[in-house]
Amino acid sequence: MPNGLRLLVHEERDTPLATVNLLYQVGSKDEDPNHTGLAHLFEHLMFSGTKRVPDYDAAVESLGGEDNAFTNTDFTNYYLTVPASYLEQALMLEADRMTGLALTDKALQVQRQVVTEEYHQRYMNQPYGDVWLQLRPLCYTRHPYRWATIGADIRHVQEASAEVLMDFYHRFYRPSNAILAVAGNVDSDQVLRLVQRYFGPIADAATPLVRHYPAEPEQTAERRIRLERKVPSAALYMAFPMCDRLHADFVAHDIISDLLSNGPSSRLFSRLVKERQLFAELDAYVMGEVERSLFVVSGKLSAGTDLPTAEAAVRQELDNLQDLEADELEKVVNKYECTFAFNHYKVADRAQELCYYEMLGHPEWINTEPDLYRQVSVEQVKDVAKRLFDREKGNILELRIKS
Repeated sequence: MPNGLRLLVHEERDTPLATVNLLYQVGSKDEDPNHTGLAHLFEHLMFSGTKRVPDYDAAVESLGGEDNAFTNTDFTNYYLTVPASYLEQALMLEADRMTGLALTDKALQVQRQVVTEEYHQRYMNQPYGDVWLQLRPLCYTRHPYRWATIGADIRHVQEASAEVLMDFYHRFYRPSNAILAVAGNVDSDQVLRLVQRYFGPIADAATPLVRHYPAEPEQTAERRIRLERKVPSAALYMAFPMCDRLHADFVAHDIISDLLSNGPSSRLFSRLVKERQLFAELDAYVMGEVERSLFVVSGKLSAGTDLPTAEAAVRQELDNLQDLEADELEKVVNKYECTFAFNHYKVADRAQELCYYEMLGHPEWINTEPDLYRQVSVEQVKDVAKRLFDREKGNILELRIKS
């Protein structure tokens, strides 16, 4: 649109619902190191109401709808599903809070408290909760992925001034930094008219949004930390630097994670959990962030297993990826394609994915991404695995039971 807002529409006639998904390209990586946690704080503040609609949730409930949001390192996503007949009201609500957020002292005090309680409940007061608060700064020395979405220090949220918060809001909550998807029992022409009516008058910020993320230096030596916590069992976390989301090797990395830990027949589960019983649980996954990200292997040890034995067993399985054959690769890709289809079953999921793929610059991937997985060869997987699991590039966190 003229103000920079990007709009995608998906018509789905076999549902009575419509979803409005609004993705803002602001995550924790866009924060100032001295003011972290603000992207996540705004996820909460955006439900505090506006001058026009003081109670957002009540307005949604009056439409028979449901809403929610989430924040990660790369973006903040808001979604609202209503009966299709209430699409206009849903769009009005989203346009209103793009510009009309009521940042009152009461709202700020309430949401600061909510985020602080979330910090203590999710990170500090449960077993293994603070692992990523320790692991991220181990893996990243310069890039803003080094702090979690909750923030590098909860005091940043507790002490942020209204001036700092409003500057953050006006800087990132603007049409040109947003992607809107409308999906469901809708008509494209009607959607365009409604979006022009409610979002069209919103002027974009006068100052262009300039992003600069410090490049993370190439890791040349293993990094390791050892922690003691009051946890039920010892745990091992191994994180390896990997490519960015748009790199040609990303899909191969994702396939490797599925080879290792997607389902009971996967290598790590069948060999180290079921057969050797070294781990009670063991997973491998890609973080999937837009910038250069991490490949993670994490597991909780079985009683009687020591950390050196567990780590050696994992490393052996990582080396064993060099024996991969075509039938195993095909099985994993088939399973991925099935999961991909199920993950797009709901119209709300499609709206969210449309925004995500548009952010990546490839909205067509909502239909074609499985083709990328079909193109990966056994040789490519082996080559990526060999480079990925270089011992000099590992970041190891050993979590021992505190006596």
